[in-house]
Amino acid sequence: MDIEHKQLVQLLPLLPVLAELGRTGHVTETAEVLGIPQSTVSRALARAGALVGTRLLIRDGRGVRLTPAAKALLPYIDAALKEFQAGLDLVRHESEVVRGRIAVSFQHTFGEATLPLLISAFRSRHPHTSFELSQGARDGCLARLAAGDADLALTAPVAPPGRSIGSASLYREPLRLVVHHKHPLAGRPVARIADIRQDPFVAMGAGYGMRSLTDALFREAGFRPRIAFESQDSHTVRGLVSAGLGVSILPPGGMAAGGNVTPDTGDLGWVEVPLESSLAFREIGLAWRERRGAADNEPDQVRLFRELVLSEGPELLAGLVRARSAS
Repeated sequence: MDIEHKQLVQLLPLLPVLAELGRTGHVTETAEVLGIPQSTVSRALARAGALVGTRLLIRDGRGVRLTPAAKALLPYIDAALKEFQAGLDLVRHESEVVRGRIAVSFQHTFGEATLPLLISAFRSRHPHTSFELSQGARDGCLARLAAGDADLALTAPVAPPGRSIGSASLYREPLRLVVHHKHPLAGRPVARIADIRQDPFVAMGAGYGMRSLTDALFREAGFRPRIAFESQDSHTVRGLVSAGLGVSILPPGGMAAGGNVTPDTGDLGWVEVPLESSLAFREIGLAWRERRGAADNEPDQVRLFRELVLSEGPELLAGLVRARSAS
């Protein structure tokens, strides 16, 4: 092996450090992005300069700047890393066996059909993956995502994108007024929020996505509801409405128990009435952590599931929304 080839082999592990430093201009930030100690970055820079045979960086106050030699090398370094990434992507996509765990945090209302549909579609292609599921209020789902306890979060409303969180909308479904089957509004083709001004209201608890949506509806109508009960579960909300203990606002329940009144149910039963409001809908979306640097790469199984949900999820779920809304 000639001396130049040996130097090239020694330089290869240092390329990501040089490329990131060219973007950040700071040793500290480069270390944070790559998830390595600052001392490792400093040693890598010194070693790279020695191997190349010329200075690559110049101290500039608290930061650094590239020398003309480094600036000339940087496009070649970036091109080499992109080519290697393309090769990795090809291998990953062509791999027939994807293993590993995917942690998904989701709101209760998505556990009955939405999330199972998405998981079923993914497992039909990658049966060796496993899922770790946690459910709860919207705020809790997003908190677990931010803390790294979940890879993905399924919430409504959609999480706002930020520096560390990415998100995308999947589908939209209407919100309905839910009343006891003998309520005066039960036979109406449409209702307004003002129609329930005097009714006791069964609400979801604070921190739940539905609570923020119903609060917005009441603000638009210009009054606060008379909250009789707060619950952490939409099934309980429907049960309380079914018993005539108040009214509520929820997404369509489809064939959920209580929608059909029979002699065996006594006087229990609920009816959904469309709402006359431009805010009477909820936007369901997927959120994920924006990972930075090699030390925090997105695992293959998480990436593939996220890609499937974003590319195929809206079409997969469209039929579900139509069926639930028509029931």
